[in-house]
Amino acid sequence: MSPVRYELVFADDTGSAQDVVTVERTSSKGPGGHAVYADPTGIIRAEISDQDEVRILASGGHQAPAQHVLARRLPETDPNDPPGTSGTSAGPA
Repeated sequence: MSPVRYELVFADDTGSAQDVVTVERTSSKGPGGHAVYADPTGIIRAEISDQDEVRILASGGHQAPAQHVLARRLPETDPNDPPGTSGTSAGPA
């Protein structure tokens, strides 16, 4: 199964400036058959392969495709969650 979340790192042509956007898996598949990920606004949409290859998908008109994008897998748990809330039960008390 595909990871739930990624960070997409957008770099300029020189590689010096970077913008980072967190995206989550959607129920959609891209043109290559891989899972589509989107940011909370739905503006950033990307198909990410099993080898973490990124294809940015247009979500509206007049968008220029990003050329330098790196996908970094994020852990399944949210680092902002309090300890002990990993989504599993602790078992009998």
